[in-house]
Amino acid sequence: MHPVVRLTRAILRLSLRIFFRRIELDGVERVPLQGPVIFVLNHPNGLIDPVFLLCLAPRPVSYVAKSTLFRMPVIGYLVRAFDSLPVQRRQDASTGTDNRETFARARELLGRGGSLGIFPEGISHSGPRLAPLKTGAARIALGTGLEDITIVPAGLYYSDKAIFRSEALVYFGAPLAVEAAPLGDDGEPPREAVRALTERIEAALGEVTLQADERAALALVDRVARLLAAAARAGDSTLGDDFALRRRLIAGYGRLRVEAPAELDALITRVSDYEAEVLALGLDPEHPPPEALSAGLILGIGLRSLARLVLLAPFALVGTAIHYPAYRAIGVIARRIARGDDDLLATIKVLAALLLFPLSWGAAGLAVGLAGGGALAGVAAAVAAPLTGWIALRFWERLEWLAAGARLAWVWITQRSLLGRLADERAAIYDAVVALDRRLHG
Repeated sequence: MHPVVRLTRAILRLSLRIFFRRIELDGVERVPLQGPVIFVLNHPNGLIDPVFLLCLAPRPVSYVAKSTLFRMPVIGYLVRAFDSLPVQRRQDASTGTDNRETFARARELLGRGGSLGIFPEGISHSGPRLAPLKTGAARIALGTGLEDITIVPAGLYYSDKAIFRSEALVYFGAPLAVEAAPLGDDGEPPREAVRALTERIEAALGEVTLQADERAALALVDRVARLLAAAARAGDSTLGDDFALRRRLIAGYGRLRVEAPAELDALITRVSDYEAEVLALGLDPEHPPPEALSAGLILGIGLRSLARLVLLAPFALVGTAIHYPAYRAIGVIARRIARGDDDLLATIKVLAALLLFPLSWGAAGLAVGLAGGGALAGVAAAVAAPLTGWIALRFWERLEWLAAGARLAWVWITQRSLLGRLADERAAIYDAVVALDRRLHG
């Protein structure tokens, strides 16, 4: 691997780990480690989506990427460095890319046992369902003429794709075996075979993504899933568990909307009333029940957390002073460029951070040097600046968590019976959803 690619991969991997509070890969054991593989993925989050496989997949992956990316500053260099293959889309202005050459290069890569990533929707979007799939993945897979090619569906799931310190899951589904098809005189596979394989890919992607007929359904499922996890006290659950729960809830929502709309509306009202009461108290809907708390537990956790904050405060304040201006600027830049397009927000934030934060570190080092510390002290300050940023991030997250804990403790002390009633209502909602699930799914 070229040193530039290795360094870029390391930077991108670190960026992912900082931007997302938690990242999980589920189903990695389903990915063949040898032989030709095509990864097909949904595309909800711009240029953030391909970075997950580039940095975290169990084997190297090249991408088929829209040709317009190859002309962009910085981005063009990166997509070339990772051996991406340009494809000319019909909706884009011509870039002089010959798709026949792209397909030939893709077949050559797979022929030597490589792996290729494709977003068959062709666009990044925020719709509640997959966009109609393009046929490129099927055409490449069948056009190789290989007997052992495998297609692996990979679903990308974000708890909130545009928000800093959210969560992300890469869910690898069951591989699809591809049966070779006779190629025509033009080197293309039969249209019927392409259509059939595209339909299989669409079905496979449907199994590894969350889809509903409307965004409101996904929003409701998100709220109910959080309540169920809290009621079940599933504090150690994985994002894969959460994904599976949401898929089951979506299936139940669809059936209830048709078979028992009144019951569904009653459940929605009940969830909304519970959330309103909890939020009026300044609590999180996932608060623990009162019996899980005690004066000793609250005091012990509070004192330990406060001690950590006191120890970290000097470094955190320095890190905040260095990074906060860039942090605010990144948010403003992202909102202005994205103009309400959630698919671009995270991409712009990460790219802007890769530019502005190093500038902030350099400015900190320069300031120390000019203030009389000298060149060596300035270099040391610039090198230490990223660590102070990480400390500041953890400090403010811990302070926010401590503040939420303080609100919970106050309610536990002053309105314990109300907290108990809310916990009982959440448990009752859990029981009602479980009963509905059993009725619907047996």
